[in-house]
Amino acid sequence: MGELIFVGLGLYDERDITLKGLDEIRSSDRVFAEFYTAHLSGSSIGRLEELFGKKITALDRAGVEQMEEELLAAAENGKVAFITAGDSMTATTHVDLRMRAHERGIITKVVHGVSIATAAAGLLGLQSYKFGRATTLVFPEKNYFPISPYDVIRSNLAQGLHTLVLLDIRADEGRYMTASEGAKIIMRMAEETGDGGVDGKTVACGIARAGSGSPMIVAGPLSEIAKTDFGPPLHCLVIPGKMHFMEEGALRVLCGMR
Repeated sequence: MGELIFVGLGLYDERDITLKGLDEIRSSDRVFAEFYTAHLSGSSIGRLEELFGKKITALDRAGVEQMEEELLAAAENGKVAFITAGDSMTATTHVDLRMRAHERGIITKVVHGVSIATAAAGLLGLQSYKFGRATTLVFPEKNYFPISPYDVIRSNLAQGLHTLVLLDIRADEGRYMTASEGAKIIMRMAEETGDGGVDGKTVACGIARAGSGSPMIVAGPLSEIAKTDFGPPLHCLVIPGKMHFMEEGALRVLCGMR
């Protein structure tokens, strides 16, 4: 009976993988990867292949769907590792793939990796259990500017909860939304709704290159985050809700909030 092993690689480079994940990949017959939901900005496919001693078949979003049959066929007849940045099971596409494997009688296993969902709270000094629903900002298009992420932020704020805001990645275009771009988009959403719930004075946190040796973390008004150069990707934002005095202290000491 074949196996499909989902392995999360962690946040930044090839050294973030767990020893268990490394063992599973090295013992696999084939290795598939997707880096369209996130990628290791401190590494490359070549460096991963060198560490694993395996050739990696990298898939884009369409590729996961188009090559699903090849991937599952390989898993029916051997051991396949499916690798992603972060933790594989934070993307619903991968849950669907796992269910399809089960339907075909393929044994599946998950080797978790460090996720931004927990790392963001730890870097900023915020309490992880006070985070509400996460949301994602997408690049605005000429006739497409959804404000549903703003609704999530406002709902969380109304409940005193923090919001993790993930930022759009278009790897095939080489476009990675920056924290400053995300802050501008949120302020634009607030302006268009006109409800007064969020404005340029709203406290926000920008995170860049989480998992690296020198991540950048900044806290301050949205208007200031919008002007800050966070450097290379990947970035994300956090909009804090009601904070405990220890959380406020952490943002001042760790993130430079005035």
